[in-house]
Amino acid sequence: MEILRDLSVSWAMFHVIFLFIMLFRSRYTKKKTILLALTGMGLLMGLNMAGLILFGFDTMGKAFLFTCSIPSFVFFYILSADKKFRFLLTFCLADTTCLWIMAVTNLLDYYLGGGQYVLMFVSRLIAFPLIEYCVYRFLRKPYLELQDTVEKGWGVFACMTVLYYVLLTVINNYPANIVNRPEDTPACILVLILMLFNYATIFSALYRQLLLFRRQQSERALQEQKNYLEAQLDNQQRIRKMKHDMKGHTVTLAGLLSAGKSGEAQEYLKSMEVSMEPVFGEVCANPYINAVLSHYVQKFQELDAELKLDIRIGDEELPYMELCQILSNGLDNACYALKELEKENRSASVQMKYSKDYLIIRIRNRCGKDLHVEKGELPATDKKGREHGFGLPTVREGAKKLGGDMLCYTENGDFVLDVMVRMERLCLTRANS
Repeated sequence: MEILRDLSVSWAMFHVIFLFIMLFRSRYTKKKTILLALTGMGLLMGLNMAGLILFGFDTMGKAFLFTCSIPSFVFFYILSADKKFRFLLTFCLADTTCLWIMAVTNLLDYYLGGGQYVLMFVSRLIAFPLIEYCVYRFLRKPYLELQDTVEKGWGVFACMTVLYYVLLTVINNYPANIVNRPEDTPACILVLILMLFNYATIFSALYRQLLLFRRQQSERALQEQKNYLEAQLDNQQRIRKMKHDMKGHTVTLAGLLSAGKSGEAQEYLKSMEVSMEPVFGEVCANPYINAVLSHYVQKFQELDAELKLDIRIGDEELPYMELCQILSNGLDNACYALKELEKENRSASVQMKYSKDYLIIRIRNRCGKDLHVEKGELPATDKKGREHGFGLPTVREGAKKLGGDMLCYTENGDFVLDVMVRMERLCLTRANS
């Protein structure tokens, strides 16, 4: 009946790969990822099965860490888009889940099935598809969303899963298989139960982070709507004031013209034109983006900060929710950074232009000398004592939603935020709206 044991091991190895693929983010397309995974891991599984036949179950159980776990870790690390702790947590999460099921079914078969491997085979046949259904149904979507949105805090959880992986491997296979060490069975059972509670703690903590991020997103969206409405209200109030003042302007112009001072009247009209520009907030032809920029023009004026605008877009329809979100978060970070600087150093600029198949947004502002961000990195997301970082994951999410990406870095005393979004995705968004 050992054939049933060997078949159940092959079944478990196949499903741990499938479980991992559901949770990790590959650098390649879905089709290429599946092809590479089946090829590479199929070869590794074949070698391990050959070793199982040649050297026996106990020997291969002790060498499992070196014959399967480490090679598969290296293989998937090359394929993964996530590195460091996010990848480590995902890998160990899948492997420890597999080891947990194998340990439980091994004990059940020995104590309830008489060690004939029938109960082991049947229980594993059911358990692995069941856990995969639960992961796909309840865990996969929020976990992938977490990997997209949460940049820090993965290290502690990853180290916990590594320790559990080593602990399960040792307690189940050293110095011999757990069924051959009945005196260690109570300790093994306690470890298996403790692992359930610890993983429940990990998942609940991660889920709370996800809820926190969603709440921050909602607050940001509400703040952007508030900024837009405040800008509109401010414009309306200025327009009412201008209408009230127009009577005085008319009297002045009539007096100049009646006195034959047409040159002075023209100069007066030009000064009126200049004074009316900030009233109507015409910094951009697009009404939604114009409302956001007008709001921040006023905020920068309140800071005694210089804001240069180079907006090379027209009044064409754009996915304004995402673009306004990007601009609001970027300019809000810029305002926060400039508050910490001397007034003579407070300057920023916004550039929006089309370049081939992309819409380019660049927000540049002066920053503190101690701030250093390499390209591809994100500053810390806590604003306490930080100049940037809060809201940048939201900017990245908005850019990716439009088929683009975000890059930030420091350069010559400036903090630079570059966002690129695809024109094709902009057109598609307009068509679907």
